Parts: sequence; C-alpha cells; structure tokens
Amino acid sequence: MPLDITDIHPHVISDDPARHPLAPLTGEQSTWSRERPVTYAQLLRAMDEAGIARAVLVQASTCYGHDNRYVAEAVAAHPDRFEGVFSVDMLAPDAPQHIARWVDAGLAGLRVFIAGHTTSHDGARLDDPRAFPAWEYALSRGLSVSVQLRAHGLPQLVTLLERFPQARVVLDHFARPELDDGAPYAKAQALWDLARFPNLFLKYTTHNVRESAARASTPQAFIRRAVAVFGANRIAWGSNFPASDGDLASLLNAARQATAELAPNEQAAIFGETAKRLYPTLARAHATETAS
Repeated sequence: MPLDITDIHPHVISDDPARHPLAPLTGEQSTWSRERPVTYAQLLRAMDEAGIARAVLVQASTCYGHDNRYVAEAVAAHPDRFEGVFSVDMLAPDAPQHIARWVDAGLAGLRVFIAGHTTSHDGARLDDPRAFPAWEYALSRGLSVSVQLRAHGLPQLVTLLERFPQARVVLDHFARPELDDGAPYAKAQALWDLARFPNLFLKYTTHNVRESAARASTPQAFIRRAVAVFGANRIAWGSNFPASDGDLASLLNAARQATAELAPNEQAAIFGETAKRLYPTLARAHATETAS
C-alpha cells in the first residue's frame, strides 16, 4: 500500500511583494527565499509531482518575520491540502492576542524561531520567562509548538518541556546534532536524553538526511538510532523545500531511501501518521477524503 505522505516543513514565498512585503526578523532576507522562492501554487504542483498528499506550511520568518498573511492565504485557498504554522513575538506582552488572531485565521501550529541562518540574535532564549504567557495560551488552544534552535540550546528546551508537560513540542531538524562520529552517535547524547519527555516530537528534515551522511555516519544508521530512541510515532518528515536546494520529489526520495530499512509501520508514521497526531485537522481531512 502506498504511503499517505504529509510534508510538515515546506515554506512558501509570494510573488506579489506589494501585497506581501518583505519583513525578515533581523532585516536580512534569507538567501534561499531570494534565489529560489516558491509560491503556494508552485508548491502544490511540486507536491502532485512528488506524490505528497498534504503539507503543513511553515512561516518563512527569514522573509516575512511575524507577518503570517501569506501562509494564511494559502491555507484558506486550499484547506484540503494545507495546514499552516505561524510565528509571533513570544516576548511581546500581547503575544497571546497575536496567537489568537492567527488561530482564528485558520492556522494550526505555532513556531518559535530562536536559531537560524539569518535570525540568531545575542541573548535570545527559548526559556525566557516573558514568553511563558504565550506558551500557556498556545497550550490552551491545543497548538503544537515547533521550536528551532541548535544543539547547544537543548537545556533551554528542557526547561520548557518540564514547565509545560502537556504541550506538543516539535523540535525542528532534530536541533542539527553532530553526527559525524557515527552510531550510536555519542556526540548527540544531549538529544537522546530528551526521549524521557513524552511530549517531545522531532522533525526529520533534509538537513538531517544530508548531515547524517558525513564521515562515519550514514542516513540509514541515524534514522534507525532515532527510531530506537524516540519511536517512529514521535518523528515526522519535513522537506525544508525550497530552503534546502533540490526539487521536492528528490528531497522526498532521499528521505525514503534513508528510511528504507525501517518497518512499514515505522515509515508510515514518519511520512504521515505522526503529522496527524501533531495537527489533528490533517487526520479529519484524510478521513473525509477516504469517506468520499
């Protein structure tokens, strides 16, 4: 039976800068969004060519900052194919109101962006207490919260996981751990230690596929280790298209090859079933499609 595939980490960029002007978080637009932007219409075509049923669009913070209107527009135009993840200034006193605005606009997840190619800023911390009201409100709305940070910031993530044990927290790109030592990946021990938190999920992206091919590591060995530690039902695939170079079908194929040695039910979890746990409306959409 073919996999029912959901991509939980593509980005979309408007081709109408008048309606959707640039507003990158630190004033510096990401290179990928400038050189290879993809509109949501183009993403749909790429998804059809690749055999991807649905996508969870992630706000391009390095292009639009916290202006999530284009993601909201895409979801409104194609609710059967798209869900959306938005971002807000978590430290702002009115952050809960901004979260409410985007949830009411139809978006299903929140992203906290601490570390990235153009957005790392000195002193920014995931566990800043000023963000706790926003976390509490997101939890009250049942949102999955994606976090992007690097491996050195994992102690900050522990603080959040302990403080909000009922939250569904998704770690983008596995926090980009060091993997070149190969299995059992001792350099990534801080990551493996997080398995004790049942509310933590992990986003398996093109970064991980490619970075796990360095030196003593192989993509197959890394994903086997990750599944052994966390379980496939806590791992979901995301392409990172078009931020990661290459066409969407090739990015999916690379991830499929990396996971080819896993059991069929583990592959099904990574490429679709975990996504439905993180974004329950995906499961309802799939049930509607199946019934019709």
